[in-house]
Amino acid sequence: MRIIVAITGASGAIYGITLLDQLKLSGIETHLILSPWAAKTITLETRWTPEQVMALASYSYAANDLAAPVASGSFVHQGMIIAPCSMKTLASIALGYSDNLITRAADVTIKERRPLILMTRETPLNAIHLENMLKLARLGVVIMPPVPSFYQHPETIEDLVLQTTGRVLDLLGIENNLVKRWGAIGTGPLFTGSE
Repeated sequence: MRIIVAITGASGAIYGITLLDQLKLSGIETHLILSPWAAKTITLETRWTPEQVMALASYSYAANDLAAPVASGSFVHQGMIIAPCSMKTLASIALGYSDNLITRAADVTIKERRPLILMTRETPLNAIHLENMLKLARLGVVIMPPVPSFYQHPETIEDLVLQTTGRVLDLLGIENNLVKRWGAIGTGPLFTGSE
């Protein structure tokens, strides 16, 4: 299996990092595209360096490398995730404005009818953001803001990130044990099954 992971400069670089880490643990080939602002956000928000993040991937590319294999529809892969996806990147994809490798790879993923998951990061959302999301959702793109769930009783930020990462893996059909499944936890009247 081969997956493209892109990290943009929006807040939430830890989602892309965790995704890369989990894909590596699963033995899945990954192709990372890191934007210049993503490198800065990684430094500001995490204990990782951009170099350490790139080392998690099987292959990595600069965002301005439009000659990279992932820029072509002939590059076969099983899905692309942009985690996190900035509103600028979202807008570029929605308009078909392939001005860098991230937006070009996303454009190719759409035209080749492969899964594209955008972990959009912004709040509150304005009408422009929502219209761009709706346009892409109508094309089959999965819009997945990293909205945490709390039914699993998270105790740490890592718990929240892992639950969301597991849901992304679910969307790609990748088996994982990161997700605490509804109905398999809890003791309240809304829950069924064992703890």
